[in-house]
Amino acid sequence: MKSLFPLLEKNKKLIYLDSSATTQKPKEVLDALQKFYEESNANVHRGAYSLAQKATVEYETAREIIAEFIGAQKEEIIFTRGTTESLNLLASSLGKKLVAGDEILLTEMEHHSNLVPWQQLAKEKNLLLKFIPVTSEGILDMREVKKLISKRTKIVSVTHISNVLGTINPIKELAVLAHAAGALCIVDAAQSVSHLPINVRELGCDFLAFSGHKMYGPTGIGVLWGKKELLEEMEPVQYGGDMISEVTFKDARWNEVPWKFEAGTPNIAGVMGLAAAVLFLQKNFKEIQGHEKELTEYALEKISTISELKILGPRILSSGSHILSRGPLVAFTMNGIHPHDVAEICNRYTIAVRGGYHCAMPLHQKLGIPGSVRASFAFHNSKKDIDTLVKALQKAQEVIR
Repeated sequence: MKSLFPLLEKNKKLIYLDSSATTQKPKEVLDALQKFYEESNANVHRGAYSLAQKATVEYETAREIIAEFIGAQKEEIIFTRGTTESLNLLASSLGKKLVAGDEILLTEMEHHSNLVPWQQLAKEKNLLLKFIPVTSEGILDMREVKKLISKRTKIVSVTHISNVLGTINPIKELAVLAHAAGALCIVDAAQSVSHLPINVRELGCDFLAFSGHKMYGPTGIGVLWGKKELLEEMEPVQYGGDMISEVTFKDARWNEVPWKFEAGTPNIAGVMGLAAAVLFLQKNFKEIQGHEKELTEYALEKISTISELKILGPRILSSGSHILSRGPLVAFTMNGIHPHDVAEICNRYTIAVRGGYHCAMPLHQKLGIPGSVRASFAFHNSKKDIDTLVKALQKAQEVIR
């Protein structure tokens, strides 16, 4: 599979196990970026000349491809710089209607991108921030959800797959509970969109955000999906070109959705690359799912044999199905060895793993650990990669002790 990824073809010794941070890019994506700049480079929605019209058609066709990928309408796809910007946009726009005493419900396993925007909004507007607890098994304590949701709950915002624990959260159930209380349900799908089949209508959520660079696409491009009727009610949070329908010296009127949320010149090439990444995923999705499931099971088995090593999150995978019940990542701690030291020793063996808090510091603090080591898997990885990782981890124990 490495032959599909030019960087890995040029660095044959590299074992890349950090796809939860960012994925390597297949040739189709790199070709799409180059093709845009060589054949279609013009601003979109603005020029009457042929090249600009060509760029606009390709840009909006890409929106259609991405909408179809998640079961959405084209008008519901807003292009952003990534999951972080998408969630900040929601906090800024939805927050305009929240008042003191309103409640926001998150989980204890959230990435900082789905914690800090709501945290700061809560401080600014005197809102109450609540958290669904994580059990010792690394799953949400769903018994507590009904106790935490109240008539004051306005937002329930949760990660689909934890980037530390690998836990796949029960979004459908959470959406039902949120709606029963009159709240909106928001999903951070950064870690799930390239691993699980996603249909936003079936999930039942109101908004969903993801990043291109975690799904084999370019950096600096992402998506915010929202139900059209909700997007039409929301106010934009950035102003300027393309999101305007009319401007006077005294006031302005906004464009229709999705364009009223896309101020300024967009990352046009990034959108083309993201569409190419979606097509790559669609072509290989079943094979990718099966491969990732097999690798995750193998990694859990092999890594757990190392003495004084603790794996974080749920351990059981579904059997006889290509649908994972755990995301394709394994995070762990090694007794007496700091995660950064483990990552550095792995680097000596040309293995790229992540060591630290993984942008989830509160979760690590709850677990009482100074970070963790995370190995995350993708289409290009193999069981041999995991065997080499196990040897490096054993070597780390020898070196440091």
